[in-house]
Amino acid sequence: MESIHIGLICIGAALSIGLAGLGAGIGIGSIGNAACQGLARNPEVEPKLMKFMILGMALAESVAIYGLVISFILLFFK
Repeated sequence: MESIHIGLICIGAALSIGLAGLGAGIGIGSIGNAACQGLARNPEVEPKLMKFMILGMALAESVAIYGLVISFILLFFK
């Protein structure tokens, strides 16, 4: 019974980091796509657009960091 419990914890940790990484990757990709389209339409707004793009990417990447923290909690604090 203990091995099933450990196996389920490992599956939960893998799912948490995997799905968080997938969500962050999709979010960062869509932010980059929107930034490229915005620069193609109006190149004069590059400095303002870059600030918002970097902020958006940092916020999207925080989801992956939260998933990593949750997986560490699941694995090391039983």
